[in-house]
Amino acid sequence: MTATQILTEAITQPSHYQVPEGCALVIFGASGDLTRRKLLPALYALAHDGLLPDQFAVIGFARKEKSHEAFREEMRQAVEQFSRLQPFNAGVWDRLARGFYYVAASFEDPVGYERLRELLVEVDRRHGTGGNRLYYLATPPAAYAAVVARLGASGLVSEVRDGPYDTDPAPETHGCCRIIIEKPFGRDLATALALNAEIHRVFRERQVYRIDHYLGKETVQNILTFRFGNSIFEPLWNRRYIDHIQLLVAEDRGVEGRGGYYDSAGAMRDMLQNHMLQLLSLVAMEPPATFDPDAVRDEKVKVLRAIREVLAADVESATVRAQYISGQLRGKRIAAYADEPGVAAETATETFAALRLEIDNWRWAGVPFYLRTGKALPKRVTEVTIQYRQPPLLLFQHAGHLGHERRDVIQPNRLTLRIQPDEGISLRVGLKPPGPSISLIPARLGFSYREAFGIDPTEAYERLLLDCMLGDSTLFIRRDEVESAWALVTPIVEAWADAGRTGLAYHPAGSWGPKEADRFIEADGRKWVNP
Repeated sequence: MTATQILTEAITQPSHYQVPEGCALVIFGASGDLTRRKLLPALYALAHDGLLPDQFAVIGFARKEKSHEAFREEMRQAVEQFSRLQPFNAGVWDRLARGFYYVAASFEDPVGYERLRELLVEVDRRHGTGGNRLYYLATPPAAYAAVVARLGASGLVSEVRDGPYDTDPAPETHGCCRIIIEKPFGRDLATALALNAEIHRVFRERQVYRIDHYLGKETVQNILTFRFGNSIFEPLWNRRYIDHIQLLVAEDRGVEGRGGYYDSAGAMRDMLQNHMLQLLSLVAMEPPATFDPDAVRDEKVKVLRAIREVLAADVESATVRAQYISGQLRGKRIAAYADEPGVAAETATETFAALRLEIDNWRWAGVPFYLRTGKALPKRVTEVTIQYRQPPLLLFQHAGHLGHERRDVIQPNRLTLRIQPDEGISLRVGLKPPGPSISLIPARLGFSYREAFGIDPTEAYERLLLDCMLGDSTLFIRRDEVESAWALVTPIVEAWADAGRTGLAYHPAGSWGPKEADRFIEADGRKWVNP
């Protein structure tokens, strides 16, 4: 079978996923952007691909008064606008939407939860959902504890054997019960611990699915298969061959009207503590014994706990924080962050952060990990760059790369995992160009999902919603992962808060960050890799 035939068969064969058992999905915050832009388009795509059970229902829960019919129509408009699957398939939608219902109530109102209980009983009878419940908190974080407490007080949470990966014995009941919680999960270690305590008063840990949509992206998942499914890379995935690793999450927009939220978060809380540390743990983890969810998450936690603590005294030398000022971005003039509506006067909130971390274990000792994220940067891109050590220069000391300012410098091999956009993997190697002279030019060996498979990767929420219905928590974040990440980050954000604007750098919108960030990495004899 040719490579083309293998790819074609992989695309056209039915998914290896089993279809979940029937269930009712309750979305708290059903009138928000997350529901409209991500959750409903993901459910529609799953229905389109035949991965939702016939016994399926959705109940929206939000403050605004509306009928079941009005809710269905609003969700239809959202799917027509935001679904990756075009043209819109009315037949698929009609089959899906017949199980859509709505409850109008505040998140604190016990009467609303009583109406929800009655509606769930009716949905079980009408749609055969078997008492299986999936609660999705698409609400502001401030509402998480209230919703969880009301679910418990209303008797809407059952103790169950919760899916095929559950080994903790518990009494059988009429159905499974799980809860999905969006980031941010706390603001620091203390608030994360408190929120976990609130949740565990009602739910067991195996019922809790803390979602980070980055983990649903195809290339993120491919980090594991790429590393452990190909024998040529894993032997080179260690301190003997790797010089350093860079993780970049760049956004090509400012805060765009979200200044009130962002000013209380900043780049460290918004991106680095969750998305970027999750990426780091997947890149750096040891091979799990199996792909059982807890085996994978055990290895991720080991990495997070092995990261050397950044003490308050070391924050200045191990980090850079900055804020964008007015500049040109994509042909438009962008206002300074400090001038955005909702941003506090004399704000010290960072919109750019760079951090050097070291992992104290046998695989990574001495290999720095450089993490960088920011808003109003030139491109929207997320990628991981593994830079290998410089090759010996004895043989090629006079045959450096063409175009390099020094002819005796050979550019090292560099492996790039592009998470978004244009998901793919590339490897930079040195090749001799045609001609009599011995010289090297950098060339890329690349793989693109779009070019290889002829289709775009599925949306992250499609994979994650389906996994939750199936009871597979591999790509969700466990309690100890959250707490380990916050234990690392909290001393940094506290030191920045104590320093205020002292030490805060600035850079124009549309640039790759402040000069202080360049000097930060150049002091180690390295340079940032800008796409």
